[in-house]
Parts: sequence; C-alpha cells; structure tokens
Amino acid sequence: MKLIKKLIKSIINNIKLKFFNDVNRKHDDIKFQSAFSFFEIRKKEYDTVKSLEEVNFKVFSQNGEDGIVDYLLNRLNIIKPKFIEIGVGDFSECNTRYIYKKNYPKGLIIDIEKNFQSKVSKIEDIWKGGLIVIEDEINTENINSIIEQNGFSNNVDLFSLDIDGVDYWIIESLPKNFSKIAVAEYNPYFGSEHQITVPNISKFNRTKYHYSNLCFGCSLSALIKVMESKNMKFVGSNNFKNNAFFINNDFINKLNIIFPDTKKLGNFTDANFLESRDKNYKKNYIQTENILKEIQSCKVINLKNNSSVLLKDLFN
Repeated sequence: MKLIKKLIKSIINNIKLKFFNDVNRKHDDIKFQSAFSFFEIRKKEYDTVKSLEEVNFKVFSQNGEDGIVDYLLNRLNIIKPKFIEIGVGDFSECNTRYIYKKNYPKGLIIDIEKNFQSKVSKIEDIWKGGLIVIEDEINTENINSIIEQNGFSNNVDLFSLDIDGVDYWIIESLPKNFSKIAVAEYNPYFGSEHQITVPNISKFNRTKYHYSNLCFGCSLSALIKVMESKNMKFVGSNNFKNNAFFINNDFINKLNIIFPDTKKLGNFTDANFLESRDKNYKKNYIQTENILKEIQSCKVINLKNNSSVLLKDLFN
C-alpha cells in the first residue's frame, strides 16, 4: 500500500511539474513576443541614442541588459550572434536567452548549476540552435580550453560573464579580441577610483569569502583596464550599475553614443541596490554608505602594484 501511495504521489507531482512548466513556457512566449514588437518599434530611434541608459530594457535579463544587447547588436549589424555566456543559472534569467529565442544562433553557456542541461532544456529548446550547455566551474586554468574545445575561440559576437568572484582573472586569461561585444559584472561597492579585485582563489565563493556577500569581483576601474588590454572599449553600464558593456575597438565607429569619461566613473558606481547579509547569512539591507565599513577587513589585490591589501587601508 505504501508503495502504491508513493507511486501515486510521484505521478501527481510529475503532472503538477509539467503543468507549471507549460504555463511558464506560455508566459515566456508572450513576454518574448511583446519584447520583440517593442524592439522593432524602438529600432527606429537607435540612430539618436547617446547613452546606454536610453536602451536599458529587461526581458529575460536580470537588470535591463536585453535592451542594451539588442541595441549594440543592431549597431554592429549582427543578426544571428555567436555567443558565450558564463554564469547563467538555469538560463531563465540571463543576458543571452532573448537573443537565443529570437534567432536560435550558436551559443555556449556555462554554469555550475547541478543538472544544468536538464534545467536548461525545460526553459528553452536546446536543439533548435545547437546550444552547447557545459556544467563546470570556470577558472583561469580551464576557460580557454573549454572555449576552444567547443568551437568558440573565433568569431564570437557576444561574451557575457557573471560568476560573482574571480571575474577579473578570467578576463585577464582571455586572448586579445576575444569578442566584438562583452558584458561583465563589476562590484560597484569597490568605488570608482581604485583598480582592485578579489584574489584569484580556486572555487571562490562570495558568501564564504565574507558573510555579507559584498566582497566579490572587481572594481569598474580594474575591469576597464583589463578590457583595454583586450582591445575593448567601455561604452557604459546597465541602469542597475553592476554590469559593464564593452565594444571591440575595431567596431567602435558604428556607435553614435557619447562615450563615458573613464576618469570620472562615479556615475557608474553609485548603485543603490541592497543585497547584504548579516553574520547569520540573513538579509539585513545595509545602506550603501555603510557597505565599505562592513567589508573593511576584506583582502583585495591592488592591481596598481599587485599587492594584497585590506579595503580599510585603501579607503581610509
């Protein structure tokens, strides 16, 4: 009897799961069609855009990256972009889902999410565009080999990186001209002046590194500097002020925007989102003006002299 009850419960749960997956798929299809129509209308105004703030728009991305990506691809006349995205979760909310759903281009997505391919296949049809799904933890030792082994070492149109950790060191490991367009997360709490990053630690975990979850990644200044060494130019950020956008210098003349002054980055680091945790790992919403005090004991690398320093010694 117990076995029968267990079997019935399993069947019911599977039916429920399929139902909710179908509902989510239909909802996402409506969302996509609405966004597609919106972008088609807004393209008429792309010639007059002067800042990425004007095209910030969320479809499946976390914080408006979809609109910026659509604008940049349009300016570079890229219809079916070959892309790489590292750090996508289950693919439901990321920077490349919209462009994959739009034209089903060739794409490579990488994440440490368990049962990654199974989860992604419930979100989108992997087979339609030959989407390559890799379940692995990216580091400076494997990034280039994974890209090369999967056929993405050349002609990449869009590269996106968001792993909440050693992002700087991953980018430093990439070859010059690795993509036409790049999106990379930075830590706005590290301010606008210092070129700093967390150390290149294997299996970096932002929560384990500091309970607050606020000491991770690199500063925008550090990100711009390493991107410049890859022939990439900073063109702005999302309105949330945590993802920076870059264009390969070979294509920069296709944009009509006013390029940001990289000596005055304060406007791109005054983020107001609150995601801090207390020592029990519960959200406590520390106000932005108190964040540096909270993480002052964190060790970072000062890239100007490659020295390990405490944040309090940099900002006091």
